[in-house]
Order: sequence, then C-alpha cells, then structure tokens
Amino acid sequence: MRDGPLIDVVDLSVVIDRDEGVVRPLNGVSFRIAQGQAVGIVGESGCGKTMTSNALLRILPPAAEITSGQMRYRRKSDEQIVDLATIDADSDEMRQIRGGDISMIFQEPMTAFSPVHSVHNQIAEMIQLHSDMDDDAARRRVVELLDLVGIPDPEGRADDYPFQLSGGMRQRAMIAMALASNPRLLIADEPTTALDVTVQARVLKLIQRLQRELGLALMLITHDLGVIAHTVEYVYVMYLGQVVEEGPVAEIFDHPAHPYTQALLHSIPSLTSKADRLEPIEGSVPSAYALPTGCPFHTRCTQKVGDVCHQQMPGHAEVGPGHRASCFIHEGADG
Repeated sequence: MRDGPLIDVVDLSVVIDRDEGVVRPLNGVSFRIAQGQAVGIVGESGCGKTMTSNALLRILPPAAEITSGQMRYRRKSDEQIVDLATIDADSDEMRQIRGGDISMIFQEPMTAFSPVHSVHNQIAEMIQLHSDMDDDAARRRVVELLDLVGIPDPEGRADDYPFQLSGGMRQRAMIAMALASNPRLLIADEPTTALDVTVQARVLKLIQRLQRELGLALMLITHDLGVIAHTVEYVYVMYLGQVVEEGPVAEIFDHPAHPYTQALLHSIPSLTSKADRLEPIEGSVPSAYALPTGCPFHTRCTQKVGDVCHQQMPGHAEVGPGHRASCFIHEGADG
C-alpha cells in the first residue's frame, strides 16, 4: 500500500554545539519513504547517515539540536500525520513510536543486547512493552520470531545469552527483537559491517525477505554500494550532511549524475578491471567545523563549472525519471 509517504522528511537540519565549535551534521536533508518501500541511504563515514536515523528516532546526542525542518510520519495507531521534530523526545508518544512503529537493527548487536539477560527476556520485554501479552504468550511469540529469522532450535536458543550466539545468530536475534513490536518502518544501520562476507549475504537476504513478506518500509544505511545494489529500490546519496543525488537504484548505478556518486562508483574495485591500482576519491572530507561554502563537494570535484561551485549551493535538477542531482552541471536540465 503506497497511497502516500509513511515518512516525509523536509529540509531537516541538526547542529551540535561543542567546545571546539559548532558542527552541522545535517544541512537541509529531505527524503521520503512509502509504506513497503526499501530505501537506501549511502555515503562515506561522517556524511550524516546515522545522524539522520537518530534524528528520526529522537535519540540525538545531548548537545545536538534540530534547528529546522519537519519529519512528518503517518502514525500506526490512528493514521494521523505527526511531525516527529516537534514531539518531546522523552514523551510517552515518542516512546511508543520509537521501538514500536519504528524499529532499528543496530550495527553491533553486542552493544544493543544486555549481556546479563537472556535473549528471551530481552525480546519478551520489547513485546510486552508494546502489547498486552502475558508471559506465556510473549514466550510463544519470542520463539516464533526466532524461528522466523532462521535461528535453529528457537525454543532452546531463546534461553541463551547473547555471548553464547555466533555473530550471525546475534544479528538474527537483533532482527527478531526489531520485529517484536510489529513496526511499520525498519531502520538497518550498517547491519552487516561486523560480520564476515558469507554471513553478510545471508543476513541481507533475510532482511530483504522479511521486508517483502511483512510489507515493511526499510531504511538501509550503509557505505557499501554493493549492499545498496541488491537490497533497495530507491537511493539517497549523502555527502557532508546533504543529499546530493537521489533516484531509483538502477538509475543511480547506470547513470550516476553527481560527481560524488560517480567517484564513489569508480572507487569500487572490479574483478574485470585491468587497472593496477584502486581509484580513491581525490582529496579528503573537509572538517566538520569548517564546512566549505557553495557546493559541499567542490573541494574534491574534478568537474567544477567555475567560481559558482564555491559561491552558491546548487539546486536539485531533474536528470531522469524520479532521478535528481544537486550539481551545476545539470542546471536547467529540468526546464
């Protein structure tokens, strides 16, 4: 069902006031996710991917503040549109949405699970927090969820502690806990980074299958374009706290329009390439305390149009069906 966006983020900006200065991790970020849609957020470390998801869940660092923008969300309980940016982060309403309507799969499950409570106790607590199930019903639901995510002998493994599970099994248990509240939106923040390659593939296939079977919206956060290519249908490319390109996954890979996206793709090693060395992106990411004026990528760009690139911020130009890029190369492309 996609009769309107489930999440519609418009011009979201976040600042962090530190002793060293003011950091602006998000600068006018806009994106939307429909019910049942799989969307990817991709970019280098420090581009603002995780800060974006933390803003959605209202779990920003103490010194961080949302300074502008809206995060319009269609609430599960009554289908009303609420602006998450205006809800008290510690309110009952936000707690019901965070972990209830919207769940997260964290990068490292050992930091998300308590080491002194069994897997069953932790997942059952999440179930009972968002439902009126008694202990026996919650136990049955935990076993069902562990079975759903492919953990062998779910009845027995439910009583294991997180350290007794392998990395892949812990991540599956983390996914089970994320599904415990029957969420509408599942945020997966680098969900396979800590796993070896073969386990990564199995976990990604599991997330993909569950997203489709349960009709979940998926927000996949990663630096890995290979993961994006096989898991989502629409992509937002971020650089220095801004979305610089967005579009259907095939469009982004076949016709990348922003110089940063092109550089990201060129930096991926290929088995068929005859090049003797990797092609890193030129230059380095500017300091978060001294963001460049104009286009955020102009300090590393090899396709600069001229002085305008460091003087003005480019608009979002339509470069294909549902495909937009923020670059002066495409100024006037959308008429």
